[in-house]
Amino acid sequence: MSSTPDGDPPEPGEVREELAALARDLRASLGWHRRAGAWSVPGGASPRPVAVEAAPAAGTTTPVPSALTAAAVALDDPPPALRAAVRSLAVIRDELGPCTRCKLHKTRNKIVFGVGPEPATLMFIGEGPGADEDRIGDPFVGKAGELLDKMIEAMGWQRDEVYIANIVKCRPPGNRNPEPDEIAACRPFLDAQIQAVRPRVIVTLGRPAANVVLGVDAPISTLRGRFHDHRGIRLMPTFHPAYLLRTPEKKREAWGDLKQVIAELDRLGVPAPRPPRA
Repeated sequence: MSSTPDGDPPEPGEVREELAALARDLRASLGWHRRAGAWSVPGGASPRPVAVEAAPAAGTTTPVPSALTAAAVALDDPPPALRAAVRSLAVIRDELGPCTRCKLHKTRNKIVFGVGPEPATLMFIGEGPGADEDRIGDPFVGKAGELLDKMIEAMGWQRDEVYIANIVKCRPPGNRNPEPDEIAACRPFLDAQIQAVRPRVIVTLGRPAANVVLGVDAPISTLRGRFHDHRGIRLMPTFHPAYLLRTPEKKREAWGDLKQVIAELDRLGVPAPRPPRA
């Protein structure tokens, strides 16, 4: 408690007023964290446990405990004292630095952080960089990236109007699936990117991305085709463009997923800038 200018103890009424002000600030902060579902603090990102959720309603995905982390997504404006916790993409990239947090740094050429505006209505999250991405430093720039661009354009958007990232920032050798320790090292930065971008809808591409972001272990065939919730953000899993190049007969199903995203954005009052493909 503060004292008077003369160093005398404060009056009981002053103590009560100070305590009441502290309680109001604490209540506002706790209320924001409860709505966001996790904690996020200024400075370097660090692992945090996945929040324990109440039992989901029938037909929703059941979260599974994991060593991966989950940072808060801004559902509304935080209290003034916590606004510094929402870092910009530039700050997050600076925090990532030349990253040697996992073994992938030993074989990578370039860190592939992510591209797109801040904020962005729509966010796509893939698995990890491939050879072309590792060489150039941007996500989805190879053949799979060309197909993703076409998918985005068919939805009525352009590549530079959406945000694109991966669950890991460095290429796994031989394009293998990222391993748990590699995902855990990158996860705080992905969570911070989501928080900075503030998308209305997230589209995950492929099983690894869907499982990591949703905190589940399930085949993509059981996840795609319906919306899930990621800390207040609508999330649609679909097939990875690389899989669609190998299995073109699945493109119709993927387009069905994207059509649901188009309809959901319309419902949220943020339609595509251009008419989607019929």
